[in-house]
Amino acid sequence: MDDLRRGTVVRLPAAAAATLTVVAGLGVRAAVDGDVAKYAGDALYTVLVYTLVVLVAPTVRPVRAALVAAAVSWAVELFQATGLPDAWGRRSGLVHLVLGSTFNPPDLAWYLVGAACAALLHRALSATRAAVPGGQC
Repeated sequence: MDDLRRGTVVRLPAAAAATLTVVAGLGVRAAVDGDVAKYAGDALYTVLVYTLVVLVAPTVRPVRAALVAAAVSWAVELFQATGLPDAWGRRSGLVHLVLGSTFNPPDLAWYLVGAACAALLHRALSATRAAVPGGQC
């Protein structure tokens, strides 16, 4: 039962973070144009992947979650070089949102920024939770 409680204590904030990340991504796209919106979107994409990693594996350590999130983001970006995501995305808006369209090397760096920010926030929140009596993580 303790594992169930610990998983819930981690998964609920991760689900909230995923929702806030999507809202932030949509907000950035609505409020800002150009490179700022694009690269903020790249970083937030990886933050979303990070939150999904934590949802699936609530005991994952921040560095490992960051590495997995960055690797998934890089894999998607490199897959864009094949041209398949662009072709598929023309037929499906959802595919376009998930896989993007064209390979852009600077995106790779922004994925690392997103992964690092998510890991730092995760570590800080975990430390705060552990400092609260009865707040294990």
